[in-house]
Amino acid sequence: MLVGYARTSTTDQVAGLEAQVRDLQATGCERMFSEQVSSVADRKVLKEALAFLRAGDVLVVAKPDRLARNTAELLGIVESLKGREVGLVILSMGGERLDTRNPTATLMLTILAGVASWEREMMLERQREGIAKAKAEGKYRGRKATISPAAISSLASEGIGPAAIAKRLGIARSSVYRFLDAP
Repeated sequence: MLVGYARTSTTDQVAGLEAQVRDLQATGCERMFSEQVSSVADRKVLKEALAFLRAGDVLVVAKPDRLARNTAELLGIVESLKGREVGLVILSMGGERLDTRNPTATLMLTILAGVASWEREMMLERQREGIAKAKAEGKYRGRKATISPAAISSLASEGIGPAAIAKRLGIARSSVYRFLDAP
């Protein structure tokens, strides 16, 4: 049985999810699993999809980043599926379709996933360098503060407790405690 899994990182990406589902259905997926959740969050539907698969089934995804966070996780999923006699088909790998039931495709997947991981690390390194340069030039100030130290101090001096301060200011209680505990 062909089983499709589609994921987008946010609920705003409706068109992206619809496109993945369309492509998976066009491939002939009989059962579809989809979710809109960040890859760093708990992907409950992915766990359901992986648990649903039986020997002889094939999991089909549009792209590898829809399935795994990084190369190690991707290769771990591939090995787990292989051990259960379940195949994996990735529809879009540089214009090619990769089917892990073929040893050459598994090699290509490993190489391409490694390159993608390296490329992401290089991009993050450039981003860190750019932020450091912008900070040094006074152009980067980070995220706008969500708390008002003066408001917290004022309310605390009136004898109002941290939970009440947080509720009144619409901020997390931990933010109030962090400010009050600061030297």
